[in-house]
Amino acid sequence: MRTVSVEPVYMGQSGENLPAERYLDREEGWLRFNQRVLELAEDTDIPLLERARYLAIFSSNLDEFFMVRVAGLKRRLATGLAVASPSGHHPRDLLERISEVAHDLMLRHARCFHGSVRPALAEAGIRILRWDDLEETDRQRMHRFFRRSIYPVVTPFAVDPAHPFPYVSGRSLNLAVTVGDPRTGRDTFARIKVPSVLPRFIEVYSEHFVPVEDVIAAHLPQLFEGMEVIEHHAFRVTRNVDLEVDEDETDDLVQSLENELLRRRFGPLVRLEVEETISNDVLDILRKELGAEEEEVYRVPGPLNLAGLDQIADLDRPELTFSPMVPVEPRRLMNGDVLSAIRERELLVQHPYESFTATTERFIATAAIDPNVVAIKQTLYRTSGDSPIVTALIEAARDGKEVTVLVEIKARFDEQNNIQWARKLEDAGCHVVFGVVGLKTHCKLSLVVRREDDGSLRRYCHVGTGNYNPKTARIYEDFGLFSADPDVGEDLSDLFNQLTGFSRKKEYRRLLVAPGGLRESLMWQIQNEMNKHAQGEPARIRIKVNSLVDEDIVDALYEASRVGVPIDLWVRGSCVLRPGIPGLSETIRVRSILGRFLEHSRVFIFENGGEPQVWIGSADLMPRNLDRRVEALIRVTDPDHRMRLVGMLDLAMAESTSSWRMESDGGWTRVTRDALGEPLLDLQNTLRGDRHLRAVDG
Repeated sequence: MRTVSVEPVYMGQSGENLPAERYLDREEGWLRFNQRVLELAEDTDIPLLERARYLAIFSSNLDEFFMVRVAGLKRRLATGLAVASPSGHHPRDLLERISEVAHDLMLRHARCFHGSVRPALAEAGIRILRWDDLEETDRQRMHRFFRRSIYPVVTPFAVDPAHPFPYVSGRSLNLAVTVGDPRTGRDTFARIKVPSVLPRFIEVYSEHFVPVEDVIAAHLPQLFEGMEVIEHHAFRVTRNVDLEVDEDETDDLVQSLENELLRRRFGPLVRLEVEETISNDVLDILRKELGAEEEEVYRVPGPLNLAGLDQIADLDRPELTFSPMVPVEPRRLMNGDVLSAIRERELLVQHPYESFTATTERFIATAAIDPNVVAIKQTLYRTSGDSPIVTALIEAARDGKEVTVLVEIKARFDEQNNIQWARKLEDAGCHVVFGVVGLKTHCKLSLVVRREDDGSLRRYCHVGTGNYNPKTARIYEDFGLFSADPDVGEDLSDLFNQLTGFSRKKEYRRLLVAPGGLRESLMWQIQNEMNKHAQGEPARIRIKVNSLVDEDIVDALYEASRVGVPIDLWVRGSCVLRPGIPGLSETIRVRSILGRFLEHSRVFIFENGGEPQVWIGSADLMPRNLDRRVEALIRVTDPDHRMRLVGMLDLAMAESTSSWRMESDGGWTRVTRDALGEPLLDLQNTLRGDRHLRAVDG
């Protein structure tokens, strides 16, 4: 497969010939990704309830950014590991820049809600009211609701010499209350946590809502009977959620992780959100008691925690949402058994356009009940709370099949869910493995071993780009490849043996696996394109990933661009590469596409002199994916499948397709219309009508 160039071109060592300022900041790049989400909320051409959902996504995304990325920078400062980032910035400088950009984005988010989305909702008959907006009859209704559904679960916490300042858990919504005692004339501070069991917005009557904290605030005199309520303000805390488990020092990873999950709620503060109307006196109390620095305080118009707008977005108003899409069943599966179809020819599917239920779930469910299937091996990184795949695996084990499941219990924010699944699988008789020490297992693999009619054993395989999660499969764009190719079967057997036993295998037949072989293979592919270009043969690189932040890969792409290799990068999120710089990256284009579905698949295409090497899989171009996770890419060999993937990437990069285009300074420009003002092609809508998919609107 690897041919030697007559006049090879070699990449420099560690970017020694490249300019020092060639990297953008990863953190600011992520914030700019969330800005693109916000721009969707601001787009009045998008259905109204979907705009509300984008506002909710922006909020929840920003929460996670602070809990993970900002927390990581603060931890580096606190532990004395404050080395400069690849962009050359000290963590303290990065935190200042993050604070500046995040403040601007949060205020812009609030303006979008108050100035555009909320008024438009009101015009559509969906009103988000504050307490002062309610009629007296509505207030009476809320009085009854408070006594029945809120008062029994709400608890005020006073702060005085006998009552220390209470712990404020991460992402909880709270009221800071100042009350005066008429007898003593003293003022006292109190905190009320809004119970998480309550909805974010209380429905006053049909499609008329009021924030839950407004209802509680209106009844403070009942909670502080005999006291004078002087002022009250909503506030919210974001905390570091990273878990610290030393796998080399623990005998029980599950138990250690459960203990860490209990401590997660007590992580250090990284952000304090307050309503802009808060008084300086109350804010000073919060800052002092919570240990918040000035740059960690975010004053914004209320209501806080607009991630709760997903409650509004879920209203049954189909005229205000995207038209429902019914995923289709691939033609080859319509009139036959899924295993027979895979045995005849490999099958490439793309979710959510093609049904996850009719393909991936069906594959596992069929294997579970097939009496000739003797073994199933499966990786699980994230799955849903009612996963049909887990149910099928449990049924297979109870039926006597050998079932091995690798559950990654260190999947961030899904740790508790995965621990519960692991225990259910173990109780059913499955062999449950928790991955490789020091690594997260992120690859998406399924292996079914079946005894055929002639007595031989055949392996049926699935390698995907997304999680085995039926809920996210309806909104995440991902590919899956089903294969009965013996080479793929051998590869998956080898990889599962590595995951469950002891092996340092690096070379595979159709897989590239991290850590070990994936990084060097990608670097070789880039070098090969440089050599092909030098020989006058067709050379081009096309890559679709969620993040591009690995410095070695970025440097290799710069080197390829410098010798003239055309490079197209479709990056959903953070990208530290600077495109379009003369003499460095002038042949590189970077695009981003956000929309109804979350672009999640990873695709790598190398022109290879006119015989494209095409790969799909689980790995993003980040150090953690290439060096600290078990990842797998599979080489796509079917010519039709390769053509389909190449066509999709070319369509995404076309000037006639609506997208965000990245500038060399890291800025993004959204281009939705041509020079004549006509709308550009929408990629996701186009894929819904693709001849492969035939996705239909309901």
